[in-house]
Amino acid sequence: MDVDESNVFYLPQQALPTVQVPASYDEHRDKHTPLCIDNGSTHLRFGFCTSESPRMGLNMIAKYKERKTNKPLLLFGEGIDVEGGARSQARTPWEGDVLLNFDALENALDYAFIQLGIDTPTVDHPILMTERLASPLHSRALTSELMFEQYSVPSLAFCVDSVMSFYHNNLPSPPVPFRSDGLVVSFNTASTSVIPILDGKGLMSHAKRIPWGAMQATDYLQKLIQLKYPTFPSRVTTTQTNWMLQNFCEFATDYPALLRQLKDPLQMRAADRIIQFPYTLPVTEEKTEEELARIAERKKEQGRKLQELAAKSRMEKLLQKENDLAHLQSVRERKEEESKREWADTLKEEGFANDAALDSAIKKLEADLKKARKKEADGENEEPDEPPSFPLVDVPDEELDEEGLKEKKKQKLLKAGHEARERAKREKEREREERQAEEKREEEERDRDLAGWASRLRKEQEAIMMRIKERNRRRAALNDRKSAASQARMKSIANLAADDRVPKKRRKGGGEDMFGADDADWAIYRKINTAAVSSDEEEDMANLQAVEQKLLAYDPTFTEEHTHASLTSQRSALMSAFRPQYEEGDVKGKTRIHLNVERWRVCEAWFSPSMAGVDSAGLGEVLQNVLARFPDQDKGRLVKNVFLTGGPSQLPNIIPRLHATLRPILPPEMPLDIVRAADPTRDAWRGMADFAKTDEFPRVGVTKAEYEEWGGERIKRWWGGNWNSSVPI
Repeated sequence: MDVDESNVFYLPQQALPTVQVPASYDEHRDKHTPLCIDNGSTHLRFGFCTSESPRMGLNMIAKYKERKTNKPLLLFGEGIDVEGGARSQARTPWEGDVLLNFDALENALDYAFIQLGIDTPTVDHPILMTERLASPLHSRALTSELMFEQYSVPSLAFCVDSVMSFYHNNLPSPPVPFRSDGLVVSFNTASTSVIPILDGKGLMSHAKRIPWGAMQATDYLQKLIQLKYPTFPSRVTTTQTNWMLQNFCEFATDYPALLRQLKDPLQMRAADRIIQFPYTLPVTEEKTEEELARIAERKKEQGRKLQELAAKSRMEKLLQKENDLAHLQSVRERKEEESKREWADTLKEEGFANDAALDSAIKKLEADLKKARKKEADGENEEPDEPPSFPLVDVPDEELDEEGLKEKKKQKLLKAGHEARERAKREKEREREERQAEEKREEEERDRDLAGWASRLRKEQEAIMMRIKERNRRRAALNDRKSAASQARMKSIANLAADDRVPKKRRKGGGEDMFGADDADWAIYRKINTAAVSSDEEEDMANLQAVEQKLLAYDPTFTEEHTHASLTSQRSALMSAFRPQYEEGDVKGKTRIHLNVERWRVCEAWFSPSMAGVDSAGLGEVLQNVLARFPDQDKGRLVKNVFLTGGPSQLPNIIPRLHATLRPILPPEMPLDIVRAADPTRDAWRGMADFAKTDEFPRVGVTKAEYEEWGGERIKRWWGGNWNSSVPI
């Protein structure tokens, strides 16, 4: 198969993990510098608020024993993918969108504090930490307990990461206070949330969240690939699928219109992206001409030996039959010498019931020996030329004894069989003559008008193929229990089971069931039996094969591609573009994945989660629901600044798609502006760092004394945090 190599993309090589050097703690020792921790589902970002950018790593830990030294090790982040033993033991603090594994969280925080150079017994810094929108109180309580009891932090404040990203991108120059309006759409790892912000305050009571994020999109793409390539030779990992999602998937402004466009095979091929997986070419051992000649000679020698063994076996069987015949003939000669009782005992010892069985065995052996000798002589197996004789058939019964009557009855049966075979031969001869006459007439017609003859046979071929197609369509309809054909079949079965063809009064009086008197009655069983192959189908296939053989032999315009077998096995151009087929033995082609429709289908699930099996409203419906809670004046302030943040917001065409979704539900005169965060993955931490430098930050944190009084679930209500179980400042 011809493939444009410029459209082939190779999987990236796994990079070795970078060794992070812990920072110096001298700059922040005894200064109570606020510490910002963005505890994301994929990455952990941490650093002091005075830093320009955070330190970060994969939010994943693994405990395992090193193979050589047998020492227990604890790995964090990128180092896990390098060690095969650690990969199977990897754990994350998050289960979907909920913080649950606090052992893993404690290990991740230990790594963060070590990297920041904190070498004191306690972490003497105020902490600003992210949590999910409407975080469960259980997760918040255990996180607070870990911070206050394990690390003895002086204060702890929680915030929502997407609001902090909005804060960083809309932060005015001091001393102007933060009073921005906007509608924040946060694309997270395991969810997508919508938060309205008015006058610089997040309205958490109006926020919404759907259970679809980058992790679900990656799983969905992986399932689509597994469905498309069920026998793919390599294992497609989650990491590889996530790379495909980030590099090849995009949003469609109008998904149904795109699908209509991709119905064109040329458009489908143009949208194709080919991912080449690693492969190993099979090692083929090339043989020299001398080796090939030796192999051929060896095969010939083996063939000769087999022929000699077969001839020897035939000769042994022939000798055995001759010995058996001589023995049976000697037994028959003893009949004249023995009495009737002795002869009966002799027959019993030889395994024969009577004289007729003995004679039959002798005749069979003589016929077999004659055939074998004739085959050995000229290689042919022909029937004897002389006709059989039946002398006793015309003899009157009065002239025959008991044995003669039995032999006469036997000869009558043999004669009837011989006459039946002769009639069959004459019938075959007549059919052969008719067939020859038909072939002669057809040959004359072909010589006279080849085009007309070919047109007639082509029409006959089309008619037979239509009957086969209709039969297959009916068989497929019978598999659907809701189809009309299936319901008619069930009705026929019910009628047969009801057995109401004869009235009850007639059945009681011995009335006769006349089912079967008409030959058409038996067609009902063919109608209800979906698995049986009908005689009509066998006849159609035989006729179709004969017609196609004639067309292939005499019609130069009729090729193998026009035969029924080729047409039924031929894939449509659209299916060939959707999943191209490579030739058998093409190892490189067999390890390729073609992404076309999947590139847009995966992203469309954000707006239609039901297509991926998730019972949830889509992002467009959620946005409409959130905006419907506000009057037109506030709605105009919100849609003037629709803010996108989070890693998946970097997928192409998300802004045009959201614009096409929101514009029809807004008044024509209402301005709509959609912007993406400058750095969707790090701006949340930068916003936390900006806020931690303000005078407002100390007032929103829960101190150790307040934690001991309220418990771990309580937080202070402020514009950037959750409202559940919060206390007004």
